[in-house]
Amino acid sequence: QPEVGKPMRNCYSLPGPDFTYGMYLHKRDGGVAEAIGHWDSVKAKPHVRILPRDFVTMGRMAVGEGCSTAREFALFYKFKDIRCKDEGILRYGCKIPPGMTFGRPSRPSTPFFDIMQHRYKELWMDSQRARTVVQHVVKKKVGILQHDVRGNRTTFLRTHPLPPREESFWHPQRFEKV
Repeated sequence: QPEVGKPMRNCYSLPGPDFTYGMYLHKRDGGVAEAIGHWDSVKAKPHVRILPRDFVTMGRMAVGEGCSTAREFALFYKFKDIRCKDEGILRYGCKIPPGMTFGRPSRPSTPFFDIMQHRYKELWMDSQRARTVVQHVVKKKVGILQHDVRGNRTTFLRTHPLPPREESFWHPQRFEKV
């Protein structure tokens, strides 16, 4: 029965202080000491990845075999199932080559002695000189080829354009009275 002058209780009584709320996990529930002292590592499972079909290669091979209709192509695709090659993308759990850092090969160190002697400037200057020599040779070849070509009407009209046509001011008689 309800107590006099107090509302009726509509809740359950709480459990004692030794009660644990939630789920007790034996493996991970060790408190702060276990969290700091041990890393919970997960073993990587080998991921079997099915690569997409390489229809370009299969189509090229089917044409080489003499397939011409859609049915023949479908039968060839069923007989020869060629998959795209894996591009060698590093995935979780695979072995990383020793010279790689975060998927990119490490850059070779620049020799300091070459920087002090301005060797890179000299290499660039040599490449520029070679480039200008090649450009002069190409210009000479183009100049020789232009003189050897026999002129036709188009080349003549380009070099000697037609004089501009004089506009005649003649109009029909019916427009003169307007």
